[in-house]
Amino acid sequence: MHEETVSPSAYRFRPHWQVLPTGTQLWRMHSSRFAAAEFKPFSPDDRAPGRFHGTPEDPYPCLYAATDPETALAETLLRSLPFDPETGMRLIPWASVRGKSLNVVRTRCELKLVSLCSGAALADVCQDNRLLENEGPEHYMSTRSWAREIRAQAPDAMGMIWGSKRNPSQQALVLFGDRLEDCAGGPLEALPYRSISDLGSSEGIKETNQLLERLRSAIKEPLHR
Repeated sequence: MHEETVSPSAYRFRPHWQVLPTGTQLWRMHSSRFAAAEFKPFSPDDRAPGRFHGTPEDPYPCLYAATDPETALAETLLRSLPFDPETGMRLIPWASVRGKSLNVVRTRCELKLVSLCSGAALADVCQDNRLLENEGPEHYMSTRSWAREIRAQAPDAMGMIWGSKRNPSQQALVLFGDRLEDCAGGPLEALPYRSISDLGSSEGIKETNQLLERLRSAIKEPLHR
């Protein structure tokens, strides 16, 4: 990503758009303390804010999701996780799924998103793939400030969408809670019949590992809980 020697506000963006129709199904992995369709509120005390979380200058609630369950899991669980040479698998620590859920939601309204799905789309917000690929808190401070400026220059944007780094054939996205308040009944409807309510349980591990099998990844079930 561009080093922030120049403020994002120095650039004039020409955002590309992608519209998700009403009724689109989206998957999200999240802390079980949040409901399936609940946005995570901004907190200045958040110890691990995500790539496009709000900032003190623009404290919006957000929700990350993906276009399929494997990608929702991979975007969270496979960050910088190497393949184990003995098994040829990416082995996910149980602690990573403890207290977590996987849910599918359906959109109740049309969602207008800033697309970051191509080199041209990234270039039109004066960025490249490093906006989506660099990891770690030192980079996330910069990506959050870039998201803040994209929001400022695209006031109609309800979120952003991009190609998944860990499952490139699919897409990941973030929704801006403050831009979705006009959706009747709330922007998202939970579909609980397709959820995994406890990824850390024996049954949850089994179901999750079935989803992750194609990505040669699996949760290591602990010997003791």
